[in-house]
Amino acid sequence: MRAEEAGLLAGPPPQIAERIVEVDGIPMSALCAEVDRPRAIVVAVHGGATTARYFDFPGLPRLSLLRLGARLGFSVLALDRPGYGASEPYGSVFDPPAHRADATYRTIDALLGSGSRGAGVFLMAHSAGCDLAMNMVADPRGDSLLGVELAGTGRRKHPEALRRIDEVRRTGRGAAVRALLWHPENVYPAELAGGRAISSVSPPYESVVVRDWPADFPGLAARARVPVRFTYAEYERVWRCDPEALAEITGFFTASPRFLIHRQPGTGHNISVSFAAESYHRGVFSFVNSLVDIGGVQ
Repeated sequence: MRAEEAGLLAGPPPQIAERIVEVDGIPMSALCAEVDRPRAIVVAVHGGATTARYFDFPGLPRLSLLRLGARLGFSVLALDRPGYGASEPYGSVFDPPAHRADATYRTIDALLGSGSRGAGVFLMAHSAGCDLAMNMVADPRGDSLLGVELAGTGRRKHPEALRRIDEVRRTGRGAAVRALLWHPENVYPAELAGGRAISSVSPPYESVVVRDWPADFPGLAARARVPVRFTYAEYERVWRCDPEALAEITGFFTASPRFLIHRQPGTGHNISVSFAAESYHRGVFSFVNSLVDIGGVQ
């Protein structure tokens, strides 16, 4: 640990604020941990059927992305994706992917105002949130991003996932897929195992995202012109993460100046709420730091 990092971690606990801003008259909500003179802004977007609380669950501060990031000198915004949180009643408004990306950029601008952005804005996405992040990266405004972290996603379903999906189609019981998302149970705190403590109603467009993502991913990835880190969990059972699958994904990012693959040990699909969360989050902030340093911003 660097001396300046040790000093930051020894300071007072970061303050987490629940904030709501309006975009075209629609309330957009977020959890925010903001610092003076941030090294950069890290914007986190959650996966399906959950909320921003995925990144700061009450009573488990050691798992919190926001608290660690603020202590390391970053401002961290965990957004409720369009159609979640305060904007849940307006979910059908966000059917077009471009509209979701635009609303999220405008939410970030409204939250940050004229405050310092340090070296810039870095996107961090999990699972179904990767669809939003990649549509933002593919947007013309994406070229100004510092970089992006993708986790809990892929192109081809894991064989176990295909078997469970077939089971759901035959029986109508969705518990089979939920068990896959939270496998193995022993890598998660008891309060979070199974995910019910952080569950949320999903907006209508989410089923389309789940269906179309494998086809959309390659084209969106080819338009990424910023550094990308792709993380997969040791016990991932939703997406294939074998060498062949990872090589295919690497080949999608033809325009990215830097593409890294990271394997996160000791966790399943929901990395940020597992016992490996702190290790994973430190790795993300280390990657962001490397981009800040390359840019010459201290």
